[in-house]
Parts: sequence; structure tokens; C-alpha cells
Amino acid sequence: MAGTPLARAEHFVWLTARVLEQRRFAYHFLGAAAEPVEAALTAYLNEDGGYGHALEPDLRGPGSQPLHTAHALRVLDSIGRCGGLRAERICRYLTHAATRDGALPLVHPSQRGYPTAPFIPVVADPPGELLATGPVVGLLHRNRVWHAWLFRATDFCWAAVEGLRKSHPYEIQAAVAFLDGVPDRSRAEEAGDRLGRLVREQRLVVLDPARSDDYPVAAGYAPGEYHYPHDYARVPDSLARLWFTDEEMERSLDHLAREQQEDGGWPVRWRQWAPSTAPEWRPVVTVEALRTLRAHGRVLR
Repeated sequence: MAGTPLARAEHFVWLTARVLEQRRFAYHFLGAAAEPVEAALTAYLNEDGGYGHALEPDLRGPGSQPLHTAHALRVLDSIGRCGGLRAERICRYLTHAATRDGALPLVHPSQRGYPTAPFIPVVADPPGELLATGPVVGLLHRNRVWHAWLFRATDFCWAAVEGLRKSHPYEIQAAVAFLDGVPDRSRAEEAGDRLGRLVREQRLVVLDPARSDDYPVAAGYAPGEYHYPHDYARVPDSLARLWFTDEEMERSLDHLAREQQEDGGWPVRWRQWAPSTAPEWRPVVTVEALRTLRAHGRVLR
């Protein structure tokens, strides 16, 4: 397929994506308004203030879930609409979904009976997890949202982040999302510095994409499910950007750009468990890949 990376991605999005990802692409790269994005996202909103209906494609079914709601918050944040009554309504749902310690479980038990990725366990009394809580709390802080639930959730995240001794890439990404948004910047910088050393010591990042096979894959991950510097530092002002040299970051971004496939989209690296999930995930991954490349100064046109 001829054309620039952006033109090829645009063709892929119009050909394959859900309405939400089509409108997100139009907003981020074609100068379209934010309102159509929010209208498309509203289709996934439930009366309890949470989001469901397979917004996060690995959880099927109609019910509200923390992972769906976190996904919705990322979309709202990206279009500058994460505040006001929207955020208040979401926080009411999060308060209801939280565990006794104020944290969010990966999956609420109401998911039971609906199709769910086998790597996301549904249990009767799920614990709170940094993986689910960190990105939500960091994002709400960054948007200066204040709610009673946030105080307990923030304390949980600090304890979880500062207690990490052994981890895996997705949990580290959740920790970074928390640290990038939390108001106490000196404490965040100190925690970020320690996490960066942990990531390098435990080889949780591929520093040379040409030798990816020399790096371990985390337990339970799919074969080839590697993580690179750009997966941790999606924007240049992230604390995680300090973990990597300019050369390491450039190699990572070169690799991300090369991952664009012949049809214009980017691949899904994690395990696919149903025929519908990869076609729904790939446009999401494609929009995020383009946003990461542009944020780091790569020319897409």
C-alpha cells in the first residue's frame, strides 16, 4: 500500500475500526471535533456511571467494569473532556466498584457468565490491583479531579508502587501512569527513579529491538510479547523517559514505526483468544502507536 504512514493508517482505520476509533483518529489526526468522540463513547456508558459493552475488547458483555471505565477515562483525557459531571459520575461508579482498601479490582464479579479472556480471572472476591487502580488515579489527578474515593485509592497506589520488588511490564506501566499524574512530584520522581532501576535490572524492557529474542518474556505473557522503552514512556515528559538514553529511545521508536503492517495497522502483541478481539484491538493499538510516534516528534505525513 502506497502513501505515508498516516495515510496508510487512515485507510486501515476507515476499513476496520469501530466508530469510536474512527472518531478518535479523526480528532487526533484530521482536525475533527471532540464531540463526536464523546458521543461514540457514550454508547458504552451504563446507568451506574461505569462503562461496559466490550469497550475493552477482552471483556465481553454489557456490565460496567473497572477496565472498561479506565479505557473510557483515557479516551476522555485524550480529548480534554475528563472533568466536571462526567468525572463525578465516573468516580461514583469507581467508589462502588472499589474493594475495602479503596483499590479497583481488575474484574468485578458481575463479569461472571460473560465471555472473558482466559488471562483475566473472574473470582468471587477479587483483590484490589495496582494494574487497575494506578492508571485511573493518575489520570484523575492529572485532570485535577477531586473525590473522596481518590484519597484511599491514592494511598493504596503509593503503598503498592513503593512496595514493588518484583514486577512485570503491565504493572510497571500502571505504576508509571500513577506517578506521571500524582501531585507529589518529588515523591513521584524518587519512586520513578527506583522503578527505572528495577526495570533494567529485571530486564523488563528490550533495549535493542534487533536482539529481542535475547530478552525474557514475562510469565503468562504470549510468545514475543516484549516491551520497549516507548511502551513505558509514551510521551517525552513521562518520568519513564528518564530511564532510557536518547539512543535507546530512538531505537525503540524506529522499531515502533517499522511495526506498521502492510494493511496500514499495527499488530496486537498480547495473546488473542477469540476471533473478534484482534480486529477490535488493532485500530486501538494503531491510534496509540501514531500518538506515541507524534508525541516524540516523529513526522507521520
